[in-house]
Order: sequence, then structure tokens, then C-alpha cells
Amino acid sequence: MREYLLVLFVAAGITYVVASLARRLAFRYNAVALVRVRDVHTKPIPYFGGVAMLGGLAAALIVATHLPWLGRSELVQRDAWVIFAGALVMCVVGVVDDLFELGAAAKLSGEVLAAGIVVLNGVKFYWIPLPDRIIALDNIASIALAVFVILFCTNAVNLMDGLDGLAAGVVAIGAASYFVYAYLLSYEQDLVRATTSSLITVALVGVCLGFLPHNVHKARMFMGDSGALLLGFLLATSVISLTGQLDPSRVNASGGSLLSAYLPLLLPFAVMALPFIDLVSAYVRRTLAGKLWFEADKQHLHHRMLQLGHSHAAAVALLWLWAAVIAFGMVGLGIVDAAWPAYAAGAGVVVAVVLTLWPRLRRRASHG
Repeated sequence: MREYLLVLFVAAGITYVVASLARRLAFRYNAVALVRVRDVHTKPIPYFGGVAMLGGLAAALIVATHLPWLGRSELVQRDAWVIFAGALVMCVVGVVDDLFELGAAAKLSGEVLAAGIVVLNGVKFYWIPLPDRIIALDNIASIALAVFVILFCTNAVNLMDGLDGLAAGVVAIGAASYFVYAYLLSYEQDLVRATTSSLITVALVGVCLGFLPHNVHKARMFMGDSGALLLGFLLATSVISLTGQLDPSRVNASGGSLLSAYLPLLLPFAVMALPFIDLVSAYVRRTLAGKLWFEADKQHLHHRMLQLGHSHAAAVALLWLWAAVIAFGMVGLGIVDAAWPAYAAGAGVVVAVVLTLWPRLRRRASHG
């Protein structure tokens, strides 16, 4: 665990420092978020948060490759640097978009290129793990599924980046919950395949924590597409490197709950719950309205929180709470053979529901 903590602190520290430099570059090259109708900020804010995060990720991986535990496997090092190469391309696509506002087709092409780099170098789904059997995938299905997951996650996180600190916080929480599971498999059960995921997720938590001081309300800089696409890409590849390559027969479920056998499949959905809900609902909503799926509106989850009467900071905190309840609740239910995780998850849901509806309940009480 000490090596993971070192990687986390390096990622956070470098990201925090580089963010100040990236902010100056954004102002110099006019990479700023202007105020639009659907936005909630009231003055131009610089982008390039993704550049800082990429710097933190690079530093974290360099340190990790020289550590006794994390640097012991050539497979982990190779996969980690392949993921970094894809992340670099994804970040560059985001930077170009922050500067010139790429069209949907051009941006999608860049995302496919980044996904292709990791997929063609072995970071893909080899099979779908089920509790009682494994569904083997042929090469075409393996590549197609991995590319789809990467594109889905990158665009889902990008859509969620609508309030100060929201996307970085939600991704940090999701990555932290996934790290808990990957760490248990990597360290306690010595599954090398899980080490790549544990490394990427702990570095991902670090870069998010390092960026958040610059991004929480009122934000001094935004992550921009360079950051949102990068975070979604890293979250997707960490899921693929574990769920898509893990042999369930090698997972020791003793001491775990009945849900542990299903955890490799369920946890990715829990980790991405809020971005997943936001993206799918946006697609359905816009399709029913006769719009293209990428046409912006003000009906995302964070917009609805504001419409309920929550302040900017409260809306972000509540969505963080929902992310934590879902993701860590699923981890607890999957790895602990006891009743208390279910009670804790249920209590968390009740608290989250009450706090979410509190402004409306208070208004009804005052008018009653």
C-alpha cells in the first residue's frame, strides 16, 4: 500500500503544480471557456486542466516503474505505458478542441485513434467473465467492445463536466472504489492482471485530487475536453484491463459475499453510474426531441440539481455523495460477507434521497 500511496501523492502533487503553468498557457493561447447560455460560470475561465493531469500521470507512472512491487512485472509496465500513449493522444485531441472547437466527426476520429492505440497493443476485452463460465470473444468482437467502452466512457465524463469540481470528483470516487477491488486482487491474491488496473486507478485518483483545488467552486480553471476525455479514457482502460482480462476462476471468493462472483461485471456499471445515467438520458431525451445526440441542452443531472434549488456547491456535493453510495456500496456488497454493507448502502441511499429533495420538501413545508 505504501507504493500506491507514493504514486497517488506524486500524481496529485505534480498535477497541482503543473496546473498553474497550464493555466498561464491557456490564457496565452486564448484557450478559455466563454460564457454560453447553457453554462453556469459568469466569466471566461481557462482550460488545459487535462495538460496538468497528463503531467501528473506521466510522473506517477515513471515513479511506479521504479518501485519493487509495481515495477516488478514487464506486463504491467508495458500495459501502463500503452495506456499512457493512448491518453496522450486523447489529451491532444482535447487540447485541439479546447483551442479550435473541433466538429463532432473530427473529435470522434481522434477518440477512435486513441482507443485503437491501446486496443491494438493488447488492452482489450479477451472475454466476458461470468460466475459459472467465461464467454470468449473473437478478435473483432474483442476490439469492437473495447473501443465502444472507451468511447462511451470518454463522452459520458465529458457530458458530466458541467459544474466546478463535478467530473473530477465523480471520477476520483469511481476510480477509488475500483482501486479497492483491484488492490485486493493484485496484492492479496497476487493476480498480475489486476495490478495494471490498480496502478492506473490510483494514479487517476491522484490527478483528480491534484486538480480539484484549482477546479472547485469558484473554479480558477476548467479541465476542458483535454481533461474530461483523458479522465474517461483512463477510467475505461482501467476497467478493460481488469474486467476484460480477469479469469474469474482465479478469484478466491472465500470470505466474500455471493455478489463477489458478479462483481467484475457489476462494478464497472457502479463506477460509471452517474455518467452512464447522464449520457443515456441525454441520448433518449434529445432523440425524442428530434435533436442530434451531441446537441447541448440544460437538462443534465447537474442542471436538474440546480433546478431543484440547490446551490452550485451543494449540487456538486450531492452528486459526489450519490457516486460514493453507488460505487462503494457495490464494492462493500461484493467483498464483505456480512449484512452491514447492505445496511450502510441502504442508509446512504436514504440520506442521498432526502438531501436531494430537501429544497422541495422545505418549500412544501413552508407553504403548508
